[in-house]
Amino acid sequence: MNACAPHIAFAAFLGCCASRRWATRLAAHRPYPDLEALLAAADEAAYDLTDADLAEALTRETATTPHQRTTRPGHFAAETALSAAHAAYESRFGHAFLLCLDACPPEEALDRVLTAIRSRLGNDREDERALTTEELRRIARGRLARLVLNTRPGRDGG
Repeated sequence: MNACAPHIAFAAFLGCCASRRWATRLAAHRPYPDLEALLAAADEAAYDLTDADLAEALTRETATTPHQRTTRPGHFAAETALSAAHAAYESRFGHAFLLCLDACPPEEALDRVLTAIRSRLGNDREDERALTTEELRRIARGRLARLVLNTRPGRDGG
């Protein structure tokens, strides 16, 4: 990421968080001595997101939905409940529900999302904005780490 052209770095960073200001800031402050420095810069840029920056980033995000499909008993009912909860959340807050599931075992993801979305539906707009920004920051960190680790020389794709 340090050696690529600025427009390529910008595009890669934009794929991690769809705020142009955030991606521009990360691309402009290269080179980063290591992944931790990049992640720290990403955190700082995320903490500085304005309402407009957050809205821009959220327009490209999709609702958090566990990817595991199973036929376990009650799963269809849980997926139906999840769809209804997502619709209620988007109606209330005007954007997709975000939750970072990077450290969540796949078998717990559906329950974790349902619990979180139901809990957060009771938030006021300001509290939910803060939580959404934090989840976006965590999601962007995970995407950045995967991006850097997958583009290192000697790795597939790098």
